Amino acid sequence: RVLSLELNKDRDVERIHASGINTLDIEPVEGRYMLSGGSDGVIVLYDLENLSRNAIYTCKALCSVGRSHPDVHRFSVETVQWYPHDTGMFTSSSFVKTLKIWDTNTLQPADVFHFEGTVYSHHMSPVATNHCLIAVGTKSPKVQLCDLKSGSCSHILQGHRQEVLAVSWSPRHEYVLATASADSRVKLWDVRRASGCLTTLDQHNGEKSKASSEAANTAHNGRVNGLCYTNDGLHLLTIGTDDRMRLWNSSTGENTLVNYGKVYNESRKGLKFTISCGCNPEFAFVPYGSTIAVYTIFTGELITMLRGHYSTVDCCVFQPNFQELYSGSNDCNILAWIPALREPDPDDISEK
Repeated sequence: RVLSLELNKDRDVERIHASGINTLDIEPVEGRYMLSGGSDGVIVLYDLENLSRNAIYTCKALCSVGRSHPDVHRFSVETVQWYPHDTGMFTSSSFVKTLKIWDTNTLQPADVFHFEGTVYSHHMSPVATNHCLIAVGTKSPKVQLCDLKSGSCSHILQGHRQEVLAVSWSPRHEYVLATASADSRVKLWDVRRASGCLTTLDQHNGEKSKASSEAANTAHNGRVNGLCYTNDGLHLLTIGTDDRMRLWNSSTGENTLVNYGKVYNESRKGLKFTISCGCNPEFAFVPYGSTIAVYTIFTGELITMLRGHYSTVDCCVFQPNFQELYSGSNDCNILAWIPALREPDPDDISEK
């Protein structure tokens, strides 16, 4: 199904955003509701289900936090995420130094966290049962952990030297967090440990040649602005402004040396890419200019480029129940990529 993904001509996503779309998230409970966040601060909630039962339909926006909403983010929304365990709550973070916790039913903020600098990324663990920590990457090199239970920023992880562009909890171990920074480093942390940092990923696997003058333990030769775990949590994909994507063994920290070729990346902030779920092999969907590149994760093969947007693609999100993909772009559109239906074989028809 993933190999036959194409821009769906029969399904539209209602166009609400008047500016670029930075972030999308589909809730994991039913896989039915999608959030989008725009560079004008607007957040929209869509129902992806086809309630009309027509072949051609539009995914309707159920509600939005628009420009006239008293609690709208003043500037660009960089990340939206559903609360992983039910759809009654979602989170959003913005360039204007805030992270907001929203009550979905009233569209009112239940809590607001303030930071000293721009917020690039935040993430809640999809599997945690013992903690309610939201990891936040900001202009500060310190990674902040905000506790939903107490409403305070409980914890700071120190070790990066520049701004933290992407954060992601492991889907396998609830206390393990990966962070990517402009200092070319990717760190894995156990948030229960006093020292915190478990390992700093090294692209050379410790075999740095004498000739190279690169600093030890860098994951990329540039800013690292994207990371995404595979769904089993055994591997971690990272993307950097050196136009490289790397696959790491998340338990040993080893660079698996899969070669994806040049992965074009000119994003000045966090890059929101995604990985398929329930496929064999698994695929990575990576915004690539105005297209989306589809790679097989373990062989590095570029399978196809999904073309349909008119401008830079900023984010994509995978819907595992139906193997569908949604993407958001600076052209203000959200596009649905759906597996093409297989044509019946000619001999099937004659028998009928």
